[in-house]
Amino acid sequence: MTDLQQRIQETVDELVARGEERGIQVAVYRDGEQIVDVVAGVADPATARRVTSGTVFHNYSMLKAATSTLVHILAERGLIGYDTPVAEVWPEFAAHGKGAVTVRQVLNHTAGVPGIPLDTTVADLCDWDRMTAAAADATLWWEPGTRIGYHAYTFGYILGEVIRRVTGKPLARVLVDEIGEPLGIADELYFGMPASEHHRLAVLEDAPGAADMADFFPADSPLARSAPPATHPSAELGNRPDVLAADIPAGGKTSARAIARMYAALLGPVDGVRLLTPERLAEVSAVSASGPDELFGMESAWGLGYGIGGVANTHGSVIGIGGAGGTFACADTATGVTFGVTKNRVGMDFASVTRISELIMG
Repeated sequence: MTDLQQRIQETVDELVARGEERGIQVAVYRDGEQIVDVVAGVADPATARRVTSGTVFHNYSMLKAATSTLVHILAERGLIGYDTPVAEVWPEFAAHGKGAVTVRQVLNHTAGVPGIPLDTTVADLCDWDRMTAAAADATLWWEPGTRIGYHAYTFGYILGEVIRRVTGKPLARVLVDEIGEPLGIADELYFGMPASEHHRLAVLEDAPGAADMADFFPADSPLARSAPPATHPSAELGNRPDVLAADIPAGGKTSARAIARMYAALLGPVDGVRLLTPERLAEVSAVSASGPDELFGMESAWGLGYGIGGVANTHGSVIGIGGAGGTFACADTATGVTFGVTKNRVGMDFASVTRISELIMG
């Protein structure tokens, strides 16, 4: 056992023992090789099923990185450009003055369409045609490219529809063909997960107070106006069979080792597979937009589809995305290190991930 593996194992064992986490995975890659594989706790408290390295977790937002990566793969082949208007491949999207919105602006969260209709139901979220039609019919919150605002759901539906139209294939198939099968992780990386595989999932639970997160934001705040309460991240939402089976590419289902492996293949070869060229990696990992987030209020910096700075926003060479509930995955372009942290307790902060990240990143 390496020193890093031991220190991370001791940390997650402590988090579980103290009741701060229920079940958790940590995977770390360096220069294309896995160097840490840590698990602790239970995947399903009702049956006492333990977390294993292959347990799949539903993760909010973290798989936006997979959606972005698919866009970059298609861009590398010349099938799409970052400055291509979305409406060029999806004409209906031009409604209400959105004709000039580009793929780049969706990737860096400056497109100006961060919200879904406030009468959206959870069943609607699972209906691809309904949600893409809603995105096409959306009105701009600001002039595209002039402000940043986290596109929680619309990011996935807009880019997912672009991917679908460019490839002519269902989004789930594109994920398997371009990332899952080449990297050998197709059975641990999903947008929509077939119902026959749901028995492999960890069961989510809310940390104390987490289910009331929406109450912290005034009803007239931009964040509250971006999505109805029923669609806010929670254990209840993430355990629903229809949500688990649906392609909702602003999130997804993955193990820590699968998402860390994907990030590793952005930086360099993993068993002979590299997803992006060095030139493409340099372009997508550079700051594309920065400033105060219109929905959350904090300062943010985005590359093309990946946040810049890591979980503590202090490492400018780190690209990655965290998820509501406290999960995170990233890559450090300076050191060749990538990691993923997945867990089934939906919390209100990134305290556990921050502790683990400090061990990994120093």
